Amino acid sequence: MNANSNFLSKLFNIKHILLYLIQKTCKIYSDKLYLRMIFRLKMGYPLNLDNPKTFSEKLQWLKLYNRKPEYTTMVDKFAVKEYVAKIIGEEYIIPTLGAWDTPEEINWDELPNQFVLKTTHDSGGVFICKDKNNFDFDLVKNLLNKRLRKNLFYLTREWPYKNVKPRIIAERYMEDAEGVLTDYKFFCFDGKVEAMFVATERQNKSEDTKFDFFDKQYDHLPFCQGHQNANEIPQKPVMFEKMIQLSELLTKNIPQIRVDWYEIGNSIYLGELTFFHYGGLEPFEPQEWDYKFGELINLPAMK
Repeated sequence: MNANSNFLSKLFNIKHILLYLIQKTCKIYSDKLYLRMIFRLKMGYPLNLDNPKTFSEKLQWLKLYNRKPEYTTMVDKFAVKEYVAKIIGEEYIIPTLGAWDTPEEINWDELPNQFVLKTTHDSGGVFICKDKNNFDFDLVKNLLNKRLRKNLFYLTREWPYKNVKPRIIAERYMEDAEGVLTDYKFFCFDGKVEAMFVATERQNKSEDTKFDFFDKQYDHLPFCQGHQNANEIPQKPVMFEKMIQLSELLTKNIPQIRVDWYEIGNSIYLGELTFFHYGGLEPFEPQEWDYKFGELINLPAMK
């Protein structure tokens, strides 16, 4: 290892340690100070809240200054179902099999052989059961209890999650004719879809998840974020235009939000609503796309 690479390795380790320490003590900092610190470490440039330009900066601004009570309902994976059904109809909602405050309340015998468990108050708390005979119930119960004790707000300062009631829901297991479930995620700005991305390879344990970004005409966009592009560009979903139509109905008068869909045959189902893609803390490659997406957000006047 040459001197330059050794220096970069040490610098990376220092940043990693600082980030760990700040996140471990996250509750002692004000929202603004905490965001400034983790933004600088994760994004590599200082957070400008007085005159934000990039997509990532503007998401931090929205965390601090765009807080509405309905946003809490919209990120609650249980409450959002009724909220969305009232606007676009129940046919776009994945059926709920049950809801509980603790995993100890779940009657596993009453659940079908295949199902999906989700925690309602955070990101990533998803447990898929394809066969109850090969499902580690004890492990999942322990993981669910750990999830229920955490509040995502403090790690990312995503205000909508702060007051969501921690619960567990079971949903019907869904897959398409190929036995997979592809995510289609639409970026909406003041009720208009401007871009989207497709997440593939999520069910393939031998491959890393792939993200491919597109404009609203489904032309591929030349950047990466978080994951590499797929080797082959994913095909345009059959219900692409319907996804755009419904996404725009759900997002009127919201400066920026992401609407996630699943497509199964000629039917589509809501995945979730996400106000802060990657928490606004994942670099774009190349960085110019951070500015291009930033231009799409019109920040509301501060009250």
